[in-house]
Amino acid sequence: MKKFFQITVLIMALTTSVFAVGEAGAVWLLIKPGARAAGMGEVGGAVADDAYATYYNPSGLGFQSGRSFTVHHVNWLSNLGVQGDMYFDFLGYKQYFEDYGTIGGNITIMNLGEQWRTDAYGNKIDKFRSYYLATTGSYGTRLSRNTSFGLNFKLIYQHLTSGGAGREKGSGNSTNLALGVGYMKKEFLLDNLTLGLSIQNIGNKITFIDVEQADPMPTNLKLGLNYEIKQEYNTISFAYDINKLLVTRYPPRDLNGDGKIGGYNESGDRIGPSGEYNNKGQMEEAHTDPWYKAIFTSWVDDWFLYKNPDLDDDGKVGGWNKEGEKDPDGKYNSPETGNGAEKEVKTGSLGNELETLVHNFGIEYWYANKFAVRVGFLYDKAGDITMNGLPVPTFGTGLRYAGMRFDFGYTAGENDHPRANTMHFSIKMNL
Repeated sequence: MKKFFQITVLIMALTTSVFAVGEAGAVWLLIKPGARAAGMGEVGGAVADDAYATYYNPSGLGFQSGRSFTVHHVNWLSNLGVQGDMYFDFLGYKQYFEDYGTIGGNITIMNLGEQWRTDAYGNKIDKFRSYYLATTGSYGTRLSRNTSFGLNFKLIYQHLTSGGAGREKGSGNSTNLALGVGYMKKEFLLDNLTLGLSIQNIGNKITFIDVEQADPMPTNLKLGLNYEIKQEYNTISFAYDINKLLVTRYPPRDLNGDGKIGGYNESGDRIGPSGEYNNKGQMEEAHTDPWYKAIFTSWVDDWFLYKNPDLDDDGKVGGWNKEGEKDPDGKYNSPETGNGAEKEVKTGSLGNELETLVHNFGIEYWYANKFAVRVGFLYDKAGDITMNGLPVPTFGTGLRYAGMRFDFGYTAGENDHPRANTMHFSIKMNL
């Protein structure tokens, strides 16, 4: 018997179990494909040596030759009890053209299964299917003997529902374009060390039914290192990636220190056409920056730009009594509970900014280029992908036979975490 969930619950589960606490839309684009990468802590920025480079770093195509095809499958968030209902598939291809470089591409499918449409009273109306689809075209070429450059062009289609709920008008679908760029340098500082750098999903905001509720594209910066040691029968690689979501989402915040969100005159009436701006012209209502601005502001939004948030969404910052007078302490959002409430008069810190970084580390060992063993760790504190506060371990194996490679990856984790006990399967075929 299939389990049906309301679409909002599913999207929230997907968001909080992938990356950085839902700061962006379409976070499923950050699900990392490939059982090989899954077994190595989801690294790939500087290990982009096959068709998966079309996802992790298109510049990796510049050092590749021949043709290959890859397929990856995983039942996503299986700990939520949606086995078979919710899955993620990736199909990738790459081909080398002499004197021109290597082209490639991939098709990514996220199936959310069947959902129930309900009315305003919770009564079931009908069933519908939800799914996401992205197609990517990639190109990579060498700039020199040990450097390469790559580009991605991505078309994204998201089908949540055929219509809105209640009075919402329009279709619950979205179509977007996104770009990606990558750079790779071999022999970086050391003979066997490779540096990989890529930026994924550069594009405009994602809109479904309500334009005012558009979410930023999940633009992500990936910096990777890969150190490889080769002997006659043994090859071992040590890889590390660090990821930064280049998205800036501001909560309601008091920037001018008047204890209120938005603009107010001396009589206590809101000013301006809609009141978002304070008397200094600063936007205090919740909002996001466009991608070309967020590339810069995302590095300091939890540090310099984080100030006096409205945590209880009452339009005011700090403690206020029923008569509209500010609490003498003024720092906490409820004068009745005093210091037991959340502190609203506060600023960000460098530590908060560093907590938004995602870390991936992996080791891969090949014997006679036939059999591989992999282990890794991934750590995403902001996205709550940890194991008792520590990095989540991953494991995997690989087998090469007759021009094919079979990979398996396993992600551990706390038993009640949606991503715990996830198993990945993939096949690579040389053509």
